[in-house]
Parts: sequence; structure tokens; C-alpha cells
Amino acid sequence: MNQSAILSESKLAHQIDILSESKYVFETEINAINLVKEALDEKFVRIVELISNCTGKVIVTGMGKPGHVSRKIAATMSSLGTSSFFLHPAEALHGDLGMISANDIVIAISYSGESEEITRILPNIKLIGATLIGISGNQNSSLIKYSDYSFVFPKFKEACSMNLAPTSSTTVEMVLGDALAVCLSKIYGFKERNYALYHPAGSLGKKLLIKVKDIMQSGDKNAVVKVGTKLKDAIIEMSTKAIGIINIVNKNNELIGVFTDGDLRRTLTREVNVYDLSVDDVMVKTPIYIDSDMLAIDALKMMRDNNISALPIVRDMKLVGTVRVNDILGVGIFV
Repeated sequence: MNQSAILSESKLAHQIDILSESKYVFETEINAINLVKEALDEKFVRIVELISNCTGKVIVTGMGKPGHVSRKIAATMSSLGTSSFFLHPAEALHGDLGMISANDIVIAISYSGESEEITRILPNIKLIGATLIGISGNQNSSLIKYSDYSFVFPKFKEACSMNLAPTSSTTVEMVLGDALAVCLSKIYGFKERNYALYHPAGSLGKKLLIKVKDIMQSGDKNAVVKVGTKLKDAIIEMSTKAIGIINIVNKNNELIGVFTDGDLRRTLTREVNVYDLSVDDVMVKTPIYIDSDMLAIDALKMMRDNNISALPIVRDMKLVGTVRVNDILGVGIFV
């Protein structure tokens, strides 16, 4: 029998109802989450309070699959205001224990509580003087015995058909870590602006941090003429700068009016002689303008509400630039 025939026969022998098996995994892990939810008690509350009062760092460690979960927990905590990082227990055995100080909190995650790399660093963590929080599914494990504070999961089944591979256990570890991070963020009074500060490249960060002065057209890129300028010269300036708006200022660089490409089209339909007119004759004398410290997202909303594509930017009564809809959309900000 050739290899293809062997593989085909193997596949036939292991045909399964994929939807039923998948739903079983969901049901098993949801059941595990519910069991852990009901098991939350004052021990968990004490852990949250302990971390919220930590004067040092929060260090999360785990090996294997719980290690991947630990790395995610540390990242979520950091993004929600708890200074935290992941420590690989194997690297800790070779010098990275120096990252831990006496005023730190170490959260060690091991479902069995007996992972070799974890149990080998426990004595040193105690010698350093850091507070150890153990999270495990084994009340009698070395991890729990060493821990100053602990949370032990109730008994549940792994979603793995052999009840061996970390499936339900890693799911509940992840959810427990999320619960810690979210509760801590609320204790700190962590708000959207704080979140944006730690996520400047994200869409929320951009909306809450980027101001019009950060993206405005200014200096030689800004289209500006003085009052009394001939309309033909203003049109040349508008064409050269290609930002769709001319700002008209007085000798003190104070904004007097604006003239847009839309205004130009309307002017030309009147069959006027652009050589005879001054910008003073056609400009909008009560233009909408904004301060340079306005958030870009607010400027975008204002332009959308007023059906305009550009706004002059003024600071201390002086024209400093222009911002366009495309400038804001170009940095990834959308209403």
C-alpha cells in the first residue's frame, strides 16, 4: 500500500463531525470560565488591591502555553496603566532575575504549579524580597506553597479530547488576567486620553492626541495674500500652493478673510474681469477659523458640519496655517 493510500485510509478512520466537535470546545471552555467566575472571592479582591498599591513593577511569568498567556497579560496591564512586563522563567535562571526588585510584585502562572522553570526561580524571588502571587489549578503545588498570595482555579475539564493539552486552562488564565487589568485600570481612573497616550499609533491615539498644528500647511506651503491684492495674483497663489483656499491677512498678519476654489468658480460664472477685481471684492469677510491647539478630529467634524474642505488656523490673533480635510484623513483620522 502506497503512502497516499495509507493517508486516505487514516483520514477515513478519523472522520469527525467538525461542527459538533467545535461546539464542544466552546461549551467546555465557556463552562470553565463560568466556574472560575463563580470562584472569584476575597482572595482575588486582595490581589487586585495589592497590585494597585504596588510601588514597583508588576512582573508576570509562566512557562510554555501559560508563558504565552503571561506575556499577553503583561501587555494588557501595561496598555491599561499598570507598569508591567513579562519575564521568561528560563532566562530568569540565567541572570534575568536581576530585573526583579524587593518592591516588585511577581505573578507566576502555572496550572500544575510544578513547572520546573517556575519552581526553580521561586526561592530566589523570595530571597530578593518581591511579593509572589501564584495562580494555579493545584492547591497543593509548590507554586502555591511558596506564594504570599494566590488564586487557585476550581476543577474543570480541558477542551482537549484527551483532557491533556492546555486549552480551557489557558483560556481562564487569559480571562483572569483581563479581569485584573480592567479592575486595576478602573481603580486608577484610567480614561481614553490615558489609553491614547500609550497607543499613539492607534486610531484612538490619533483622535485624542493629534492637533491641527501637527499636520497644518504652514510657512511656504500656506496660501496667503495681503488685503488689496489683485484677484489674478491671488488665483496664481492658490494655484501654486494647491490647497484650495487663500487666506487674506492685513499688515499685522491678522486674518481678514478667505477665498476658496469654490468662491473662484462662483465668481467666474458671473463673467467678471479678474484683472479688475481685488480679493477684497470677493473674499468671505467672516470666515470660520480655528485655534492651532484644536484636535484634528474636532476640526474634521467642524468641516464636515459646515461642508467645507479647509480651515484657517489662528493663534493669538495671527494666521499660522491651514488644515484641509485631506490632511486629517491622511494621518488616519476619520469621523
